[in-house]
Amino acid sequence: MAQSLGFFASCPKGLESLLFDELKSLGADSVKETVAGVYFTGPIELAYRCCLWSRLANRVLMPLAVEPCSQASDMYRAVKAINWLDHFALDGTFAIDFSGKLRDINHSHFGALKAKDAIADYFTEQFGRRPNVDTDRPDLRVNVRVSKGKVTVSLDLSGDSLHKRGYRVEGGLAPLKENLAAAILLRADWPGIAARGGALIDPLCGSGSLLIEGALMAANIAPGLLRLRWGFDGWKQHKSDYWASLLSEAEAIAQDARSRQLPEIRGYDASPRAVAIAEQNIDSAGLTGIVRILRKDLSDFVRPTHAPINQGLVVCNPPYGERLGEASSLIHLYRHLGQRLKQQFSGWQAAVFTGNPDLGKQMGIKICKQYQLFNGPIASKLLCFDISPEYYVHGEGAPIEPQQSQQLSDGAQMFANRLRKNQKQLAKWVKQSGNSCYRVYDADMPEYAVAVDRYGDWVHVAEYAPPATVDAVKAEKRLQEVIAAIPQALSVSPEQIVLKQRRKQKGPNQYQKHKSEGKFIEVEEGQAKLLLNLTDYLDTGLFLDHRPVRLKIAELAKGKRFLNLFCYTATASVQAAMGGASWTDSVDLSPTYLAWAKKNLAANGLSETRHRMIQADCREWIQQQLETSDIRYQLILLDPPTFSNSKKMEGTLDIQRDHVELLRDTMRLLTPDGLLIFSNNQRKFKLDSQLDEEFAVEDKTAWSLDKDFQRAKTIHQCWFVRHR
Repeated sequence: MAQSLGFFASCPKGLESLLFDELKSLGADSVKETVAGVYFTGPIELAYRCCLWSRLANRVLMPLAVEPCSQASDMYRAVKAINWLDHFALDGTFAIDFSGKLRDINHSHFGALKAKDAIADYFTEQFGRRPNVDTDRPDLRVNVRVSKGKVTVSLDLSGDSLHKRGYRVEGGLAPLKENLAAAILLRADWPGIAARGGALIDPLCGSGSLLIEGALMAANIAPGLLRLRWGFDGWKQHKSDYWASLLSEAEAIAQDARSRQLPEIRGYDASPRAVAIAEQNIDSAGLTGIVRILRKDLSDFVRPTHAPINQGLVVCNPPYGERLGEASSLIHLYRHLGQRLKQQFSGWQAAVFTGNPDLGKQMGIKICKQYQLFNGPIASKLLCFDISPEYYVHGEGAPIEPQQSQQLSDGAQMFANRLRKNQKQLAKWVKQSGNSCYRVYDADMPEYAVAVDRYGDWVHVAEYAPPATVDAVKAEKRLQEVIAAIPQALSVSPEQIVLKQRRKQKGPNQYQKHKSEGKFIEVEEGQAKLLLNLTDYLDTGLFLDHRPVRLKIAELAKGKRFLNLFCYTATASVQAAMGGASWTDSVDLSPTYLAWAKKNLAANGLSETRHRMIQADCREWIQQQLETSDIRYQLILLDPPTFSNSKKMEGTLDIQRDHVELLRDTMRLLTPDGLLIFSNNQRKFKLDSQLDEEFAVEDKTAWSLDKDFQRAKTIHQCWFVRHR
């Protein structure tokens, strides 16, 4: 009977119970969990099998000595007392991994040096010389661990950590370790799903770790089959014949697996670099043709249609703010992921691994199970979902009940009557257009100088500042009448009415916050989801009067490069992207607006790989592009402010004074067959006639005003400009 030895398999925290089950399945005896590892017993052949087949362990250690230890001299004696000549030759090399602390050792480097001296002295006393240290490729790696008054000296049979399978060519920005990826798949029941013929899809696959591990699992390919070096290679007692037999067996299993029909395994990523890295890793793993990767934004993520796949697992490790992104933007990425799952993958399972579980709660699907895991030092969770309507979470609050009638003053009643009349006139258009955001009232009655906009269930009221000749007390009374009338006239809750006073802004004030609630609501416009903030800023993030222009851009953008100058929150860029633009560049000087624009991208599953946000003075950026870049655009939106003197820009921008030069320069960025849409909101603006002589200019102002803005025909002006 083969000698039974003791071993310790280390693993990341949170994987202990999974590793326990795995070692039992490989034939281990006396299996016992502890923090970050599992003890077990068996013959040396079992340790070899665990090195080759464990998907979860970091290292397999074989203890040589366990001795009491309270100080460095105790550790030195314990290490030196081992008969090292039984394990490696004088001409061999070794390395020490040390962990723990003693009263006279508080640094791992010093602990490793002390252990190295013990082994060196063992050989020097017998042979007059010592073996060399090689920290990169030693013949033998020795693990020394001090804990709870004891020192454990072990041989590291694995060598490098077992998570290094040997297929990774390049990791990408923040790759999952392979054994953590395997643990995620096991917790999500991928082996069971694969056995039932289900598919595996990762919509944010990065370098492909989850997909590759999923394929190795489904095919029953040994995870260590590609590794070229092992910790026991230079061990004197290595049983090379048994190891060769074990490898041969594993290679035969792998060869058979690659010839069989395996489950559909697919991945997508918006980054061309990530896709290239993933494809290299897949090829290196010998899984070309089994695992398929495409470059695709989350906005294009759908269930595969080339084969009848009715069940499967959608698994991903999205960014979660700690390492890769801004958490406030990522809220909308997670919401969009949840919407995609509900729209496309009903009946499937989903597993999302995140270091920010609160983001997972944004997905709108009830979490069925969750597991605590660690991604390096980051405490993380695996959130598991059943994608079924019974688990969908709908909205944040109850439906709004119509307000009970209450007595209004004569003025408030008059205002309510006008709101009802306007709403009735717009009702047919609202239903046909599908618009949930539109203007109901815009100072129709001079004494009530407000703009009233509907944003779904919310109402935004912007008061125009009354002239100095209007009595302040009367102005305040009329505003109170407006607020009293709206709930009854428009059937909304008073809590969902937001009031702001609109004043002419100068310089940096146009970017100042009014409040700091940071709450965004999501609305739909055409194919796009757009994020609005009704409370914090003067404007909401969406200029309703430019709706036809944005929708036209979506219609024209397919396959084109789109440039959005003075982009604000980049709503037009989102429309272009959703319309199929090959590339969008959005330029604005305000970091606040660009951060908001990134949230809009995330809400639609779009990445910045093809949709760039550029913080710059637009006029300076145009000149730089003309001087340094050959890139030209087939579609451009130029929508500058009337006036700007931001402290971040040199000089001032006056659109009436500067528009000829600005248009001429921008037209130089337009392809010969391209279209530039020029608009501005200066009510008395006059387009210089010389531009008509240089370019084909078409006045589109009347066309650009939807039914809700036809009462205020001077709110903006719009032209289509082309090269002659």
